[in-house]
Amino acid sequence: MSINRGRVRWQCRRALLELDLVFTRFLEKHFDRLSDDQVADLDELLGCDDYDIWAWVNGSKACENDRWKEMIGLLRQG
Repeated sequence: MSINRGRVRWQCRRALLELDLVFTRFLEKHFDRLSDDQVADLDELLGCDDYDIWAWVNGSKACENDRWKEMIGLLRQG
């Protein structure tokens, strides 16, 4: 199954300003180099609440989903 990269890129726009800034840097640095599997993982992650994603990125909460940990690590790199 092919993931629509344009749709995933659009979903990276977030309502939470801090998270939106993180995703903006992530898109510039990493998005074009992601594999289809990584984009699929990111697509799933983007279905989560902004506050949960922000907590995983800033380290105040551990991400329990092993498939999302790589994306969280890339988001942290900024």
